[in-house]
Amino acid sequence: MGAECCGPEGATAETAAEAEERGQRPHEVRELRLAAVAALLLGAGWLTGRAGAESAGTGLELAAAVAGAATFVPGAVRNLIRHRHIGVGTLMTLAAVGAVALGQVFEAAMLGVLFSIAEGLEHYAIARTRRGLRALLGLVPDTASVLREGHELTVAPGELAVGDLMLLRPGQRAATDGVIRAGRTSLDHSAITGESMPVEAGPGDAVHAGAINGGGAIEVEVTAPASDSSLARIVHIVEAAQERKGAGQRLADRVARPLVPGILVLAALIAGLGAVLGDPLLWLERALVVLVAASPCALAIAVPLTVVAAVGAGSRAGALVKGGLALEQLGAVRTVALDKTGTLTRNAPQVVATVPMGDAGAEVLRLAAALEARSEHPLAAAILAATDETPHAEDVTAVPGNGLTGTVNGHHVRLGRPGFVDPGALGGDVDRLQSEGATVVLLERDDTVLGAVAIRDEPRPEAAETVTALDRLGIRVVMLTGDNPRTAAALGATAGIGDVRADLRPEEKAGHIARLRAEGGRVAMVGDGINDAPALATADVGIAMGAMGTDVAIETADVALMGQDLRHLPHLLGHARRARRVMLQNVALSLALITTLIPLAAFGVLGLATVVFVHELAEVLVILNAIRAARTSPLPGRPAVSSPVAAPGRLPTRILTPPAVPAPSDGGVGTAAPAGDPPPTAVARPDRPREAGAGGCCDNC
Repeated sequence: MGAECCGPEGATAETAAEAEERGQRPHEVRELRLAAVAALLLGAGWLTGRAGAESAGTGLELAAAVAGAATFVPGAVRNLIRHRHIGVGTLMTLAAVGAVALGQVFEAAMLGVLFSIAEGLEHYAIARTRRGLRALLGLVPDTASVLREGHELTVAPGELAVGDLMLLRPGQRAATDGVIRAGRTSLDHSAITGESMPVEAGPGDAVHAGAINGGGAIEVEVTAPASDSSLARIVHIVEAAQERKGAGQRLADRVARPLVPGILVLAALIAGLGAVLGDPLLWLERALVVLVAASPCALAIAVPLTVVAAVGAGSRAGALVKGGLALEQLGAVRTVALDKTGTLTRNAPQVVATVPMGDAGAEVLRLAAALEARSEHPLAAAILAATDETPHAEDVTAVPGNGLTGTVNGHHVRLGRPGFVDPGALGGDVDRLQSEGATVVLLERDDTVLGAVAIRDEPRPEAAETVTALDRLGIRVVMLTGDNPRTAAALGATAGIGDVRADLRPEEKAGHIARLRAEGGRVAMVGDGINDAPALATADVGIAMGAMGTDVAIETADVALMGQDLRHLPHLLGHARRARRVMLQNVALSLALITTLIPLAAFGVLGLATVVFVHELAEVLVILNAIRAARTSPLPGRPAVSSPVAAPGRLPTRILTPPAVPAPSDGGVGTAAPAGDPPPTAVARPDRPREAGAGGCCDNC
């Protein structure tokens, strides 16, 4: 049965393209065509023999045996000669040749027919799953409209170059990745992210290959060639992941590979001892039956087919699962640890208040923006969006889990969490803002506190629904965040999370993951794939949230959720549990088959024809059961949401700054604006360069 049980490891493994070439439809699969021919010849031979023409009937049965054996005998011989490998194909070849030599031509032909059917169904199942995955590449249109030197040209996607300006009209698909430079529209990413509702987008927003333009015409600057688009990378990564083996598959391999030569030894002992103790031909026939009964083909394909089906189905639903090991671990998860920022929240933080000391006023935001100018952290974007002026900062250094330090106009400036910067007289305001669910950072210049900045990232609307769904699955939910306990507790109460662990640095999150693992059961960590790297690496399964277009998250996480809908998480865990059950069912059925058939075959209870039928029927059942792992359902739709990154340029943004206050010596502190005021709009500032890897004021958040 294919490379998994008939060929040496790495020698005959099919690539996705080769599997696809085996046949687009069942009747195009070579093994199934030969099995059909063999079945027709076998039926004709049986009818001819019943009609009295026994010689002609035997000839037709022999032709059927040859046609059926053509699917596995040549490969078995090549593997034996070139690689000195004895596989299941070798066992079947010996059994077929021996049956013909003993005059059991009908049984040999039946073996060839049923074995070819099972092998053809296996290849078709693999090709079908991988073809569905590679069909994602069909989302890329055959042509693209591009603006060059003021003229619109129609080119093939492969001719697009980075920097080209694509023109995307309503209803058209994007040929590659890019950034909107002109126009506003709604984008449908459902084929990639699994989220059915379109997302509003405008200048500065990303467009991914395969996205459908559902609104007005837009101009998109190409950021990647079509061959290296996010869509192409997803397909290549998943195809590679489908080959990675989990513990269940490695167990099946450890049992199956040494079992084949062991079967030959067992058959030889049965034939040898039988020849001494009884009828040599009878025991030789039983030895041939044992060769078929004990062949571990169903065991060898039990897990790989399930992995291919489940991983492919997950990718079509917007989740990249990195192979069998990640899939098995997901299916066994009992605890999920969730990061706060970007996971439980919208990842669109906004400055909701500033509290200056004395007459510092706008100086607080200006200096904070100076340190944050090169940071990639979401909170940095909120601070940058809240001010029009950003002075130059020198010697900016990130202090992991605490904040930033640097020099502005010759003054030493620090920005960070309370504790890293002493709030002093602002302690009461800090407590109040934190209790309202805001993250507060403090600014200090030359060891003097200048003010506080309150930033709030609203919880995702589906957060509570997601936690409820995880509870229904019997999964414990824990929040791990570097934010302050008051803010974390407020969000936890909104989302329905009882176990909230706050004020954690990145390495402390990893320590909590280790303790959760020690308490029993598999632990999954869900984060952004970058700031939560230690915790993601410590967990049994690391899951990156909202990874579409994020190379680091896609490459490093065990699982990457491409969309922004948190409901993908329980959906994926349920899918993985079902796939794991299918794996265990297949392995149990395969082992039960071997342990039952061997003694029945050895003592002559079952003949060759019966054993062949039962053995191949079990293989077909394993294949059909594995295909069940490809079933997945889409998420329910919800209203369209705006992209978290708004258009470039300054939108009207109100910074909620309190009126002038007495000097610190008088004990006065500023007051924030009333809670009823609308929050300002966070806007990405494309005119300010960012450096990858630069720290943020609250990387621990």
